[in-house]
Amino acid sequence: MQRFLASVLAFLMVAFNFLPVLAAPNSINDVKSNYWAAKEINFVVKNSIMTLDDKGYFNPNATMTRIAFVHSLLKVLSNENLNVRIKNCFTDVSQKDGFYADVLRSQQLGLVYGYPDKTFKPNRDLSRAETTSIISHITKDKNADTSTLKGFVDYTAIPNWAANAYAKTISYGLYVNHPNIKKLEPNRNLTRAEAAVLLYKLYQKINLVKPQYKSTKETIKTTEHLDVSKKAPCNEVQVTNLRKIIMKDNVLRIAFDQKYWSKKSHVGDCVNFVFKEGVYTTEGTLVIPANTYITGEVISLQKPKWFNKNARVGVKFRTMVLPSGKTYAIDADPFTKDRKLKEGPWMTFGKVLSWTVGLGAVGTGAGIGFGFIPNPAKLGTGVAIGTPIGCSVGLVLGLVTPGLHYKAKKGENILIILNDDTSVWN
Repeated sequence: MQRFLASVLAFLMVAFNFLPVLAAPNSINDVKSNYWAAKEINFVVKNSIMTLDDKGYFNPNATMTRIAFVHSLLKVLSNENLNVRIKNCFTDVSQKDGFYADVLRSQQLGLVYGYPDKTFKPNRDLSRAETTSIISHITKDKNADTSTLKGFVDYTAIPNWAANAYAKTISYGLYVNHPNIKKLEPNRNLTRAEAAVLLYKLYQKINLVKPQYKSTKETIKTTEHLDVSKKAPCNEVQVTNLRKIIMKDNVLRIAFDQKYWSKKSHVGDCVNFVFKEGVYTTEGTLVIPANTYITGEVISLQKPKWFNKNARVGVKFRTMVLPSGKTYAIDADPFTKDRKLKEGPWMTFGKVLSWTVGLGAVGTGAGIGFGFIPNPAKLGTGVAIGTPIGCSVGLVLGLVTPGLHYKAKKGENILIILNDDTSVWN
């Protein structure tokens, strides 16, 4: 009996050890062992870079959305748990979305940019050219020869904006051209199988990724200072190994990149501004490069009112784009007493003065007419009476009539104040 039980136990042990071997090839229901991307797909699934659906399917021929690629890319870069320090600037992404944190992590790192209309379009499919551009963007700079693209039969289909990216990623071996090795098909949507191959390659060549995109412990190196305005509530900038943090309540100087007139403006309009010069700390660190653009949105518009009350324009600054193309969220308002743009006291004084002088001249002319024509000897009397009356009427009208619309020339400077910390990554 003991021999029988021992034999049964030995059989069961062998059987249970053998079953996983039999089951392993079928762990992904729709990817056979001889599938062209089986190795890469199994790798990304095993390492939780990409996942299966509830029924154990990988769906290799399905398209890859922007947010799905962002999620997987964060995993490759070991930044899936990155502490989010920025505010959401996208109108189509809300805190209730399961991918909310990943979108902000991507924005904070500068991985996948949003669109000019302040949307991220998380569920939009990625084209192969867009994916190539992302991989090129996060890998180390390299002067690649675009003439090598002529080795592919469809090189003329590559968009102009993606030519350098393709030349660079091909030189690094970070591309996919299945099933035809002579075709790149840049305008076709990326499939999940192709994404798995690219992510696998990037994981294996992680040393090619620029340091700022990989998980690195952040340490504060120095605290430096800006000297834009003596009235600024704060002037500190923290410099870390990864970024420059312009602290809340700092004041920055920007310039209109276009003419602006509140009379022809509407709530919701976007107004472009630019840093004409680089922003440096007093210690010499470049914080914001010259020709960085900031987009402001008109959020309120108060028309001129009677009794010389000027127009007031509320502008919210939300997006900052560096010359490199990196886009950062910013939260700032005009640095004025009521956080509104309006004409200054000298423009108001000029308006009142023009009314006073103008009607003073009219009064003088009228006095001359009424005094000189009937009796030339009374010319001085007419002037003496007409001038003060005209000036008085002009002064009153200047003070009573509606105020001025807000006008700005291209290149005219304004000051803005930060409502939250703003980071510029290295």
